[in-house]
Amino acid sequence: MTPRERRRLTKLHLYERSAWESGAQMVCGVDEVGRGPLAGPVTACAVVLTKPLLLEFLNDSKLVTPIRRAALAAQIRAGAAFFAIGWAGPEEIDAINILGATRLAMARALAQLPFPPCRVLVDAVHIPQCAAPQTAIIGGDGKSAAIAAASIVAKVARDEYMEMLDETHPGYGFSHNRGYGTEEHLAALDRLGPCSAHRRSFAPVMQPTLFAFADGGSP
Repeated sequence: MTPRERRRLTKLHLYERSAWESGAQMVCGVDEVGRGPLAGPVTACAVVLTKPLLLEFLNDSKLVTPIRRAALAAQIRAGAAFFAIGWAGPEEIDAINILGATRLAMARALAQLPFPPCRVLVDAVHIPQCAAPQTAIIGGDGKSAAIAAASIVAKVARDEYMEMLDETHPGYGFSHNRGYGTEEHLAALDRLGPCSAHRRSFAPVMQPTLFAFADGGSP
């Protein structure tokens, strides 16, 4: 590890170090992935750290390549004190909207931890059901080691789930578009209609032909 990377990782533990120094032994980072896609669940992860997680390349999952993300996820699972994953499915997203479902998935991840954390650091969102003191950090997945770790484990878990969905719902390209509204995915929606994995409250799923016309398609 280069001195520059070590300094970056030290800075990435600023919030965790402050919590530890104030007596909070188990510091939990929470993040989610999958708010934007048209299909599949929103997935949250809670990662509890009791000491610095000095993993080279640890960062916001969006800034890490898929190969490094997979390797980091395995290292995080091995190096964290605890971790847990929570899910909220398409029907729940349709019923309570994506923000409500995001909070539900986060609460489920926290509820699955073997011990309640002393302090929760969460990326931007307030979790109503969280009993521990929590700090919502805008852009937290790039500012907190625990949140960054949660973002990576959640991303890898959701990607693996979408690959399974691709096998049960072929034709939409879930294995590579992950449910996001790519041109290919919108064309498949127009051709096949939505499946049970789609979020029917999302506009492109409700009226896919409108988007096909907007792209120059014909009735």
